[in-house]
Amino acid sequence: MLRSTTRRHRFLTPLFSTNPQTLSSFSAAAAAAATNFPQNDSVSRILGHFNSPPLRHSTKLLFNYLQHNASFKYEVLELGPSEIDAIIEKLSSENAIEFFFVLQNVFGFKHSRNSQFVVAHCLAEKKRSRALQCHLQRVLREEASVDGIRIKCDMVHDALFALEKMKESRVRPSIMTYNSLLHNLRQRDTMQDFYDSIEAKGFFPTNYTNSIFLDGLCRQSLFHEAVAFLRQLQEKHAEPCLVWFNTLMSGFCRLGSVDIAKSFFCKMFKYGLVPDVYSYNILIHGLCITGLPEEALDFTKDMEKHGLEPDQVTYNIFSKGFRQLGMMGEFGEFTKKMLRKEANPDILTYTILICGHCQIGNVEEGFRLREEMLLKGLQLNSISYRVLFISLCKSGHIIEALDLLSEMEKVGFKPDLFMYSMIIHGLCKIGEVQQAVELYNEMSMKRIIRNSFLHRSILLGLCQKRTIYEARSYFNTLTNSDLVQDVVLYNIIIDRYIKLGNMGEAVELFNKISEKGISPTVVTFNSLINGYCKAGKLAYAKKLFDAIKKHDLVPTIVSYTTLMNAFSEAGNIREIFVLLDEMKADGIEPNQVTYTVVMKGLCKNGQLEESDRLLKDMLAKGLYPDQISYNTLIKCFCKERNFDRAFQLHEEMVKLNVQPSCATYNILINGFCVYGDLGEAERVFNFLQEQNTRLSKVAYTTLIKAICVKGGDVERAMVLFLRMAEIGFEISVRDYSAVINRLCK
Repeated sequence: MLRSTTRRHRFLTPLFSTNPQTLSSFSAAAAAAATNFPQNDSVSRILGHFNSPPLRHSTKLLFNYLQHNASFKYEVLELGPSEIDAIIEKLSSENAIEFFFVLQNVFGFKHSRNSQFVVAHCLAEKKRSRALQCHLQRVLREEASVDGIRIKCDMVHDALFALEKMKESRVRPSIMTYNSLLHNLRQRDTMQDFYDSIEAKGFFPTNYTNSIFLDGLCRQSLFHEAVAFLRQLQEKHAEPCLVWFNTLMSGFCRLGSVDIAKSFFCKMFKYGLVPDVYSYNILIHGLCITGLPEEALDFTKDMEKHGLEPDQVTYNIFSKGFRQLGMMGEFGEFTKKMLRKEANPDILTYTILICGHCQIGNVEEGFRLREEMLLKGLQLNSISYRVLFISLCKSGHIIEALDLLSEMEKVGFKPDLFMYSMIIHGLCKIGEVQQAVELYNEMSMKRIIRNSFLHRSILLGLCQKRTIYEARSYFNTLTNSDLVQDVVLYNIIIDRYIKLGNMGEAVELFNKISEKGISPTVVTFNSLINGYCKAGKLAYAKKLFDAIKKHDLVPTIVSYTTLMNAFSEAGNIREIFVLLDEMKADGIEPNQVTYTVVMKGLCKNGQLEESDRLLKDMLAKGLYPDQISYNTLIKCFCKERNFDRAFQLHEEMVKLNVQPSCATYNILINGFCVYGDLGEAERVFNFLQEQNTRLSKVAYTTLIKAICVKGGDVERAMVLFLRMAEIGFEISVRDYSAVINRLCK
């Protein structure tokens, strides 16, 4: 039975209906859109599956059939989120739930917020509390990573709405549910009221609940209230908890009050609590960011006395602190001071100093300290090796990194997945793909689990440094099974085919993505749009561009600029401005490349004044044009014989520290040769030579050609030709033939 419209609106009723200001954006938007879902043939066909006897009488039988029905899968994958919303709205609660999860878990479909919360209400109605809790936690997790606090706050309103529905259905939420919501309310004024409501509902807050609340008070800078709350807990004879003290210490360190944080550190011992590595790291971090690295180092020594080993986080904290010192030019002095202070520096001191030097990019000093350690009979620890290794990889010293990797293994340290990933990526970048594959196989023998990052690095290396056949062969071995379903692998190989001009293979791979139930990314679409634009098939490119939003993706500045550039090349200025307006409506600000594309389109359309005005708009918005922007305009002004404005633009480039390129000077010289006065062209050429400006071969050949064609000084042409040879430009047979033919005329 289909759900009625009245019932649907009841599910979309906001939780705080008495106060319009507290409505979530979901509730408002959903209520407005609820009666306007699209209804098309595809939607009707999908709904038809649910009404076909005898399947409609058995939910289990129905969905078992649908999952293995190829036409059903094809029809579903063709639909967008709004059409799926329409289907879910018209299904019974049980079918809506099953349909939602089949699409999400089997077909990899990304649902809209509307569908996510309609299904949440269905689960509440069916009293499936455990499934509802898992569903809401997943939704909150996904949304938290999308758009920061604003979206998260809206999601909390909807979660509270679902919580109320649970209560109406007499489903008792667990303390874990309350903890999850309290965690997402930490930075909101309503946190206090929600915490009080937990006790009012008959729940006893756990240590974790109290830790979340303390953290929220600190995040809201309510430090007096946080300390008062801690006292209140002590008065209630609550068992002191290490996390409470760590939370307060962290809050006061963020505030810059390290002394207060240290007092709480001392109180921990008073209450019989033993600080952990995290406790020490909080204080070490606080001391480093307030410019007290020596005191931080003393705490590290104290840490060792209490039987705790500094971890990777400890060294990272010191590295960041030293990076700040390095920026102030003080780190070198600090190193000398530390080595003077300790007659026999130990492994800890050396490791911290090595980390610091590597962090500020001084790898040579890091290795000098390593040699000093070895001379003193000290053995590097795993962290020292790791930091030195990573620094070598980052600075492109891959062969040296390989040697260090071998040394590590000889002294008994085993490289981990991250280190293998870095070296394999580095080898692929320098073209040593075969060696990268050997290391990859070595990992397999050592039973180190390989990840998609490694596959991507090797495939990218094969695409860039080897043949497409080798790359495709490796790609096929990865994707022939369903074990590897990484869309980035498809993106890499699709992009390579497009760069080679093979759109057929690229499109075939794109179709395979859909067949395998893998969701394409905006990068996938951008590559294909670029390919169609290069092939001059703008209708296909525009169709793909429109498909981005249908897949619940957001076009990027690359999507817009690529398509605008193609329309610019085609001279379709109207379509460029349509896309520019759409881009701004989507909240995407044009960058210098976008403006250059628009300027180029205006120039092609003969709208030189508008193009010049656009350049001024760029500068007013704080966007600095690049060489291409200026070269585009200079070329157009030369064509219009407006050499004064062309030179003004050249001077503007110099003032803005935009270094004129060889192309800039070629344009100016060519402009005078073709559209202006040959004498002016020679004067510009001579001036540039006097300024020791390196000109390209094109500048010489352009001027030689103009002298020969326009009846200039033949001897001057010969001098330029010989000068061109002296500088070291490669003179081809064609160059000789061209100058001889011109001189003979």
